[in-house]
Amino acid sequence: MQQDQTVQWFPGHMARTRRQIKEYLPLVDAVTEILDARIPQSSRNPELGELIGNKPHIVLLNKCDLADAHATSAWIRCFESQGAAALAVDCRSGKGLNAYPELVRRVLQATIRRNTERGMAGKPLRMMVVGIPNTGKSSFINRMAGRNRAKVADKPGVTRQNQWFAIGGGIELLDTPGVLWPKFDDPKVGDRLAFIGSVKDEILDNELMAVRLLEVLQTDYADRILDRYGFAPDPDAQAWEILEQIGRARGMLMRGGEIDTSRTANMLLDEYRAGRLGRITLERPQETV
Repeated sequence: MQQDQTVQWFPGHMARTRRQIKEYLPLVDAVTEILDARIPQSSRNPELGELIGNKPHIVLLNKCDLADAHATSAWIRCFESQGAAALAVDCRSGKGLNAYPELVRRVLQATIRRNTERGMAGKPLRMMVVGIPNTGKSSFINRMAGRNRAKVADKPGVTRQNQWFAIGGGIELLDTPGVLWPKFDDPKVGDRLAFIGSVKDEILDNELMAVRLLEVLQTDYADRILDRYGFAPDPDAQAWEILEQIGRARGMLMRGGEIDTSRTANMLLDEYRAGRLGRITLERPQETV
């Protein structure tokens, strides 16, 4: 495994997204940003604040059922202290999304009042929806629009063009392609994005990613390894040794009894992403803000 691997991935269509945001921003009243509740800071685009300027801003912490509830509450308070409205949701099940239209109207009270004063009462409230790949942007639009019009996939980078969707209550959503920064200055950010599947697995060494994930779990969530795989990792064990123990515990052996670490790594990453290791948040506000 290449121990010095860092994640760097910036497809051309993502560079174009920055230009599209600037082009369409005058057409919308506010911006809704979709983040992954497990890594709220790492799943942000660091240029977004500068791009949207003073536009009202709503943050949706998606996949909240996969994240630690106490950590999610702390993140909501953090974003609100920075001037953004925030809401914990799960876009696939719809959890929390019933509160979204009212939140939009609360955030845009001044806009609604101004429209009414200008004789445009009932004018649709237009929201630009942004988010990096795999945070659930298309799932959010599908759920709110009530029809499967936005393409959804577990692969990053599937949205390719701007689309408008009316979601009822006088609110319209503008879909844009995913946003990702041009490079990861902090290797931990790249790792966290890889852990949740926001970077294409095809360009990664999945064994290395699994080892790095185990380093985090060993420090903060060792009990989840015991609960899921039936053994308590030695605090002094190397993460690659724990990976081998997991492979042995799951019977992932090749001919001659050698542990299939590649298969084990893929299984570990899949189980983490599916929430089978429990509700895990990989970063807290005090660590990143």
